[in-house]
Amino acid sequence: MITPATKNNSTRAILTLTSGAAFMKRETASWMKKLASHYEKMRNLYPDDKLIILFDIDGTILDMRYMILYVLRLFDRKNNTSYFERLNISDITVHENQVKTLLTQLEIADSQIEQIHNWYLRERWSRAAMIESHRPFRGVMEVIRWFQIQPNTYVGLNTGRPESIRSETLTTLNELGREYKAVFTNELLYMNPLDWETNIKDSKAAGVIHLQEAGYRIFAFVDNEPLNLRAVSEVDTNREILLLHADTIFESKRVQLPAVTVSGRAYDITELIDEHLLPRHVQFVWHGVNDRANLRQFIASNIQWCECDLRLDARRDSIILRHDSMETHPSGENENYLFVEEVLEHIKKADGKSMKLDLKENGILIEKVIVVLEKYRLDDSRLWFNGNVEVHRESGFRRLSAVFPGSIIQCPVDFMQPLILSLPDKARDLLNTFSSWGINRFSLSWKTPHLQQLLEQMDEWGFRVNVYNVPDLEAFLKVVLLQPESITSDFNFPKWHYYGRGSGENLRYHKYSIMPYQQSTFSSV
Repeated sequence: MITPATKNNSTRAILTLTSGAAFMKRETASWMKKLASHYEKMRNLYPDDKLIILFDIDGTILDMRYMILYVLRLFDRKNNTSYFERLNISDITVHENQVKTLLTQLEIADSQIEQIHNWYLRERWSRAAMIESHRPFRGVMEVIRWFQIQPNTYVGLNTGRPESIRSETLTTLNELGREYKAVFTNELLYMNPLDWETNIKDSKAAGVIHLQEAGYRIFAFVDNEPLNLRAVSEVDTNREILLLHADTIFESKRVQLPAVTVSGRAYDITELIDEHLLPRHVQFVWHGVNDRANLRQFIASNIQWCECDLRLDARRDSIILRHDSMETHPSGENENYLFVEEVLEHIKKADGKSMKLDLKENGILIEKVIVVLEKYRLDDSRLWFNGNVEVHRESGFRRLSAVFPGSIIQCPVDFMQPLILSLPDKARDLLNTFSSWGINRFSLSWKTPHLQQLLEQMDEWGFRVNVYNVPDLEAFLKVVLLQPESITSDFNFPKWHYYGRGSGENLRYHKYSIMPYQQSTFSSV
């Protein structure tokens, strides 16, 4: 693993992206890091308990500005007016209970404000408005999903909404959570037993007690209203609940928050999930190990698989590692090829390392690869082949399967996305045909539309899937939450001290630079 350059008495040097990503002068723990740390502490203290994190809904999971915008624009459509045609999300800075203030700010005539406001109050909690207008804050569903896949860990909802809209609440949240594989259940939803806007803070405290009595140990509570956080702190007699203030738009006054409260706005999963927490059953592949610099980083990393792009160099009658073909990107005068034998030497010597070979060309390449691999005698379990069906066809895949029966043999199937979604029976038949050739894994790009739905369908059919073309750490963690069989990425993750160069597609690489700065920038302020 590559680490920052060693500091001396006056300066430090760190690696940063040359694209200009700024590095904080002083690192402070975010609320997501605090949450991760507190969860780990509670898991260690209570290894056998059912741990649960509680979320408020409105203003915490859901960005209620979208509901306000939807209902006001609906008023325009229903009444043939144009009060809100230029209203944008960024213009809405009030709580959903203070829309009359927004109407005043928009300089709407007093005679119309009352009519619009009454319309808004009638429509905002209609089933149609809830289904059409509710939008989660960016990243919150991923945070929820992360805790839901942890052992003996649960996510509950503690909302001020009344019992009368329980069904609509669950329907809406599960519809929103589907693409993230987040699920909300009836037994873990506590709602206000009273009417709208009635005694909410006491209801929040009662929700905490209710779930504790049901056998759950609450380790965190997330809410955007300071009064609710204070109410929960007063019933937390063991002082075990980390209070998280979602600093969005809230109605109650900014009272003094309890000492254990941490505030934040961004649900950043790159702050929540650390490398050592990654699921062990998912295989990770370092993409584009086509040059010696990338090879060195891979060998020093904790990643098991490297993916190399194999092409024939006719001039030397050898196999080189290169993403682009010579026809589209001719070799430069100073291009220093990495040969497949050099990588195999490192793989054979390294403990726990394996090789994925992306066969870019058809014809004689497969036979030459077989000859080289037989020389190094790697166990089949350390070999993985990838190729396009239109390049290698049935004969190529059957040949690889016959010679390396214990290896992974893969082809990308992004082209089948419309077929899988619209004609699933025909898609399944075609995938079964590919499987009969010896293909035992299929690959989908991160950029393929409806990826989660495709993964779900293929898992139901029993096919193993790799997700590739994963561009950065945030996308990588989002794919981890979907739990495919394997994930392929450039590992361009500076936050984890991984500085993957990429495959060199179109002769382009991720570049980094040493950025020196004064020791004093890290001093206390």
